[in-house]
Amino acid sequence: MKYGYGVDLGGTTVKLGLFTEDGRMIDKWEIDTDISGNGRNIPGDIGRSVLADMQKHTFQKSDYLGIGIGIPGQLWEDGTASAVNLGWDHQPLVSELQELTGLRVAGDNDANTAAMGEYWMGGGKGYRSLVLVTLGTGVGGGIIIDGKCLRGAHMAGGEIGHMPVNPTETRQCGCGNRGCLEQYASATGAARLAMEALASSPEPSTLRSAGKVDAKALWDAVKTGDCLAAEIAGTFCDYLGRGLAMISSTVDPEVLVLGGGVSRAGQVLIDMVTEKYKKYAFNACKNTPIVLAELGNDAGMYGSMANLL
Repeated sequence: MKYGYGVDLGGTTVKLGLFTEDGRMIDKWEIDTDISGNGRNIPGDIGRSVLADMQKHTFQKSDYLGIGIGIPGQLWEDGTASAVNLGWDHQPLVSELQELTGLRVAGDNDANTAAMGEYWMGGGKGYRSLVLVTLGTGVGGGIIIDGKCLRGAHMAGGEIGHMPVNPTETRQCGCGNRGCLEQYASATGAARLAMEALASSPEPSTLRSAGKVDAKALWDAVKTGDCLAAEIAGTFCDYLGRGLAMISSTVDPEVLVLGGGVSRAGQVLIDMVTEKYKKYAFNACKNTPIVLAELGNDAGMYGSMANLL
């Protein structure tokens, strides 16, 4: 049996897991992400944490496949990493980790590693291809085709949230364009759609007394039979279904996997977005299943481990 470390590097914490090569997580823990000094301490912190865990086990060094890592930015072919929120501009991440631990290092963008995790051991297990769409503050994603991640010529493969889905939008997305999918189908987008509907419609709704109108409140109201909430969620799902249809007609995956905080709405989200998706999808892709992600916040660790195999 071989073992490896899957690391999910975030702006606040670093999640680390020890895995067997067949996908069993033996242990997991977290350390703080030290972004001081343009993140210069991060590789050393990760390396020392891995070495400390290795000392807890009786495995030989030859038993380890290495360290897989997902970062909130780009990992270039020369092993350097760029991540604005960590202060990195071509940080020599791979060479530093390898020098400190003596282990092989493989890395990728965090969205890609999450997609690989769901492909390997999550909602996409058993399929040859998938697209993971993460519905959080923004909309992210990753594309896996025949077990390999589609990164693209500019490392922009899977930037699903910035597909233009509304040519009449006047407000600007964070990327600088207008009418991007994440302006509507994210947690932020759901809250905005809800607030706009409440302001423009006199229809009664439990959302009016919800206190904080956010994505969770919206989907909770849908589950109670709130008609206005269902209408708002329908708009949300119409944009998302249109986006998923565009993805399917481009890469034609075997399965579409929805993750991120909004996906905690569960089956009601799947049912509503599937109906909208079928409305827009190319005929050959209409029956592509849409399922929920299964690994939650552990997806990045699983995917980082899978990248070592």
